[in-house]
Amino acid sequence: MKAYLHDLLRDRERVLATADLENWARTEALPSEEEIRRVKDLVHRVEEHLEQLTPAEQADIATAISAVRRTRQVTGLGMPSINRQPDLGKPLERP
Repeated sequence: MKAYLHDLLRDRERVLATADLENWARTEALPSEEEIRRVKDLVHRVEEHLEQLTPAEQADIATAISAVRRTRQVTGLGMPSINRQPDLGKPLERP
């Protein structure tokens, strides 16, 4: 959730920093303040709940998180990805 929040905030700053957008495009591209507020609230609530757990429960959660992250690294989730545009300044290489 923190990564998602950071993405929202980064996207907002990127859109606000772009000077050559039409107002309608800026409005459509900006994440809503409501969404940002809700995600911040959710992160805060989760952190508060985690602080109330015993050290053993916190360790169990950390272990589970590590297992999920390791699995995600080796397992393709079938999620679409964004392909980067080729650098047109470099000549194409042939195999």
